[in-house]
Order: sequence, then structure tokens, then C-alpha cells
Amino acid sequence: MTSEAAPASTAVTYKRVMLKISGEALMGDQGYGLHPPTVQRIAREVQAVHRLGVEICMVIGGGNIFRGLQGSAQGMERTTADYMGMLATVMNALAMQAALESLGIFTRVISAIPMDQVCEPYIRRRAVRHLEKKRVCIFAAGTGNPYFTTDTAATLRANEMACQAIFKGTKVDGVYDKDPRKFDDAKRYETVSYDECLQKHLGVMDASAIALARDNDLPIIVFSLDEPGGFCGILRGEGTYTRVQG
Repeated sequence: MTSEAAPASTAVTYKRVMLKISGEALMGDQGYGLHPPTVQRIAREVQAVHRLGVEICMVIGGGNIFRGLQGSAQGMERTTADYMGMLATVMNALAMQAALESLGIFTRVISAIPMDQVCEPYIRRRAVRHLEKKRVCIFAAGTGNPYFTTDTAATLRANEMACQAIFKGTKVDGVYDKDPRKFDDAKRYETVSYDECLQKHLGVMDASAIALARDNDLPIIVFSLDEPGGFCGILRGEGTYTRVQG
């Protein structure tokens, strides 16, 4: 294992950020579950940012294993389905922790649902201290409450950790007025307001997350997780992305 603290090698836009990715991002080309080479590739993207001296929080969805809304739609009681989805996010967080630590990055999985044998309980001051020591903090189990998505959990934790921006890794390089994978004339926004995201249902994050970011003036950077070096490049002022702001 390497040293926990990595000195910044170049000027970066933000010193502490939240990276939000979906559980589906860990599937690769599979239809379900975890694809270890894909998890490792994303871990290397995080490693590149960590080497810049940036403090990194992460929230990973659970849709590659279980999605609460789908379970509810199939007749399962919603609260139970959501708790099952939260447990799926813990599994993804542990997989990402293993990938990051294989690269020499000290990582802590911090769960909103206590499960002491596998991860830490969420204590805000302790989590902040981990970040100050340049450990990557992966927040799992959402907010610990049903009816809230991991988008909302990411925005909540980003505010609690005093992150300067949320980086939302997606399959496309920003926010478009329509799906660019289906429409050749789709227009990408350079910047877009929180209210416009809500009014036009642009699908950046769910409405609760957007509203929470807006109320705390927390910018959301939407970028392609499939672009090699994209996460690191944006922090150095490069690359293609959309900035959601007030």
C-alpha cells in the first residue's frame, strides 16, 4: 500500500469532489452484476484524480444488482425493495474499495445502515477526517431511508462533506436536450440551470437531488465515464462536459 497523502502535481479546479456513478456503470457489457475489468478501469480514473491531490467522495448506485423501484413495480412492498437496493450499493462499494486498494489508494466504505463487520457507520466528522488524510470515502446504503435515490444521497453527502462539486459520470459527455444515442440532432448544453433541468426533465438527477444542489449552490458536472482520462481532465480545465449551476 502506498502513502495516503499524494501531493498535488498541478493546479486543479476543485480540491474536494463527489463522484456519483450508477451501478450499471460497473456492469460493462454484461446485463447484470459486476464486471471486474470495468470496476478496475473506473478505479484507475479515480486514481488519476487522487494523484492530483484532490479529496474524493463516491456514491455508487445499485441498479446492476437490484433496483428498488423495479422490485416495487413487480409487486414487492416499496420499503423492503428500497432496503434491498441499499444493500446492493454496499456490495458495489466494497467491490470499488477492493479495486482502489489494489492500486494503493486507502479507501473507506461508509454505510448509512450499520454493518460493522464490512464497513464503517456514517459519522460525519470521521468521514471528513478520512478525506483530510486523502482517503477515498465511498458512501453506501443511500441515505439509509427508503424513497430516496442514490442521486439524493450523493447530493446530501456532498453538502455534508463540503464538496465543491458533484461529478456525475454517465454514458454521454454532458446534458442534451434529447437522447444523443437516438437523435443525431441532439444539442449538448455547455451550461444549464437547475431550474431548467427540472422544468425540461433533462434527466441529470432526480428532482430532489437537483433541488438540494440548487438550494446549496452546489454545481453538478455531467461527463462521460467512458472517456479515458475524462474525470482527471475536467479537474485540470480540459475535456467536454455540461455544468449545471444556478
